Amino acid sequence: MSEDKPAQEPIVEDARIDALEARLKAAKEREEERTQSQVKGADANYRSGNRVLADLIGGILGGCVIGYAFDAIFSTVPWGLLVGLFLGIGVAFRNIIVAANKASKDSDESL
Repeated sequence: MSEDKPAQEPIVEDARIDALEARLKAAKEREEERTQSQVKGADANYRSGNRVLADLIGGILGGCVIGYAFDAIFSTVPWGLLVGLFLGIGVAFRNIIVAANKASKDSDESL
């Protein structure tokens, strides 16, 4: 084939297009930054709520299982279960209070 010039000259980039692309990129970055902080906050609240729920359920169930096992071994029916239940509730509330205090200290430091 021949080594002639191509039929069309390559299109030279216009400065306006470059400026528009730069503005679009900056706007996208600002929008991502704006929406990202909201997602993180909601996600953190969701995680802390799940942790509170897990502590509460785990403490109560753990206390009941240990109390039931104590009853089965030493045949002290219903006292082991009741004591284990109340100890589990106490441990669960203690864990929730510690987590809440830790979260409030973290939020105070970020200010």
